Amino acid sequence: MAPLTWTARGRTGCGVAYVVAKAPGQVPQPPHPEDTEAWVSSQRAVHAGATDVQITVQGRGSAAVVLDALHVRMVNRDTPAADRGTVYSLGDGCGAGIVPRYFSVDLDAYQPQARSMPGDNGAGTKIPAIDFPYRVSLQEPEVFVVSALNESCTCDWYLDLTWSSQGRTGTVRIDDHGRPFRSTSIKGLDGYRYDRIYHRPGRWVPIPAANMEASDG
Repeated sequence: MAPLTWTARGRTGCGVAYVVAKAPGQVPQPPHPEDTEAWVSSQRAVHAGATDVQITVQGRGSAAVVLDALHVRMVNRDTPAADRGTVYSLGDGCGAGIVPRYFSVDLDAYQPQARSMPGDNGAGTKIPAIDFPYRVSLQEPEVFVVSALNESCTCDWYLDLTWSSQGRTGTVRIDDHGRPFRSTSIKGLDGYRYDRIYHRPGRWVPIPAANMEASDG
């Protein structure tokens, strides 16, 4: 057994978007953040453009576990189908939370790599890019946000996290509840956001093409 535990979940808010093979009138309104996974499953939605995965890693005991590296493993890369659906943006802003470590992955690259990126703490304070290794224990967890960028493919991928502790070494696979993460490009697709109307049901409204390109970049 590895001397660490991990959890992974997609981030909500901050303009997170999904591709759904349905017209706007058939897609329910965006869910509450805690219900996003159920919404995604019911709509058979696929992460659109940038896929942000938040990973929490913690040791099982007081002994330090060194996290040596994070590797991207590509399972499948296909050219996106032209009729695969429409982009729906669920988030309107970012919330505060634990200060994470940020990494960027270019899924269009021949051999994608997780690259450390600078970030901020949600209050405007910049956080420098700090690459592996990291150290965790039961009392000292780490939170990583991996942003996978994608302009040209529908990609299935997962992450390998290598570790060492007390003379032992190993690798844990980080995925989406036993399945690879899946991301698809938004190029060529129409986009919508949910326009909430005070005291009345809202509706999906088109996103201008220029705003779609900015959110994907």
